[in-house]
Amino acid sequence: MDRRKSLKILGGTAAGIAGLVLVDWKWQLVDQLTHKGFFTIKEEELISAIADTIIPVGLPPKVPMPNPIPIGALSTGTDKYLMRLFEHCYEKEIQDMIKLQLARLSEKSKKELGKTFSKATQEEREKLLLSMSESENEAEKQFFDLMKSQTITGFTTVKEVMADYRGYQVAPGYYNGCVDLTTQA
Repeated sequence: MDRRKSLKILGGTAAGIAGLVLVDWKWQLVDQLTHKGFFTIKEEELISAIADTIIPVGLPPKVPMPNPIPIGALSTGTDKYLMRLFEHCYEKEIQDMIKLQLARLSEKSKKELGKTFSKATQEEREKLLLSMSESENEAEKQFFDLMKSQTITGFTTVKEVMADYRGYQVAPGYYNGCVDLTTQA
């Protein structure tokens, strides 16, 4: 093989790898710039981390199935439920309070822990959330109570918990339509 051919192959490989890295970086940047949700990407990550802190994977007993699987708030989509609930079902004042408290929680995490809330350990996140619940600031207490109650509601009403774990049936009992009406004496 001659040297020119080798250099072309080597250059093409390097350009291809650089192109893949740039394309991945570009798509991440495009996702952040064109994100059209009510919450920003950082706020969505924070809501997911809060839901995961309140109901982590494996906290409730495993779903009794042939192959039991541990479930938590993230695996059941509770975080997505919370985002849609806050966006579509709450008044503007509550939405503003939620966004403000999310920003405060993020700042508090960076100040006290030196890292983002989502990168903190489970114990550190629990400590931060519990400090909000015990705060003298009424908005922080309201935020914690809202997040906790809606996370529990969202988690306990999904199919994995209602039908698979609790055994809920929409219409308990069975209907037997073709039964003789003879009486036995």
